[in-house]
Amino acid sequence: MRVIRTILFLGVAVSVVAGCGARSENSDSSGDVIDSDEDFAVIFDGSSLSGWDGDTAYWRVENESLVGEITPEKPLENNSFIIWKGGSPGDFELKLEYRITERGNSGINYRSEALPDIPYALRGYQADIDGKNNYTGQNYEERKRTTLAYRGEVATVRGQQDADGALHDYVKNNAWIPREVTGSLGDDDSLRSIIKADDWNSCHIIAEGNRLRHYINGVLMSDVTDEDSLNRSDSGLLGMQIHKGPPMKVEYRNIRLKML
Repeated sequence: MRVIRTILFLGVAVSVVAGCGARSENSDSSGDVIDSDEDFAVIFDGSSLSGWDGDTAYWRVENESLVGEITPEKPLENNSFIIWKGGSPGDFELKLEYRITERGNSGINYRSEALPDIPYALRGYQADIDGKNNYTGQNYEERKRTTLAYRGEVATVRGQQDADGALHDYVKNNAWIPREVTGSLGDDDSLRSIIKADDWNSCHIIAEGNRLRHYINGVLMSDVTDEDSLNRSDSGLLGMQIHKGPPMKVEYRNIRLKML
């Protein structure tokens, strides 16, 4: 909610806008002003899988949307991604809309690498998305350091003390131990209420240097500064996930990318 206050300063009436609650794209944790839609390139044509690579047993185009679906007849053994073939973005903004069924589990991977031994599998940062909205908006690193920031957190990610140590030694309860929560973007219930169930939502990812921000419906959900020089990634593949599990469906549309 915004409140307009009028202040008399040196005889001049000045209007001040005071904001409260969750931070929107126009007022993030640093006070940065987020761009409009200028200079974004459409990377999904809405009619074909041209420019994308994935398992067509689970991915298709339907109603101008990129659709991933698991059915009882086609169970999934490993998380499967449809991967954009247009490059390996480093600093970028990504905007899209998504819709997911209640039992769905998905996410948008970026600055990721393909696994050599599992087809269509990615390892790296993920803007998490799920149908029950337990995790939507958080920063989860697929097959690597796990949770870097839960929804509502501003977090700084530190490196492991032993550079030769195993990653799993630094993970507890599916979260990276050497991370520091430095601020709050709002309580979890308030942020969850912004996300629409079984309906279209917008997602905006900004990856700039070692700072990673995830917005849902224009509201900042997680903000990570990755100081882990050993494990962080500065560029990599972009892809959308369907997670192994019960039958589900996720749809993505209006996918636009801007390099920074």
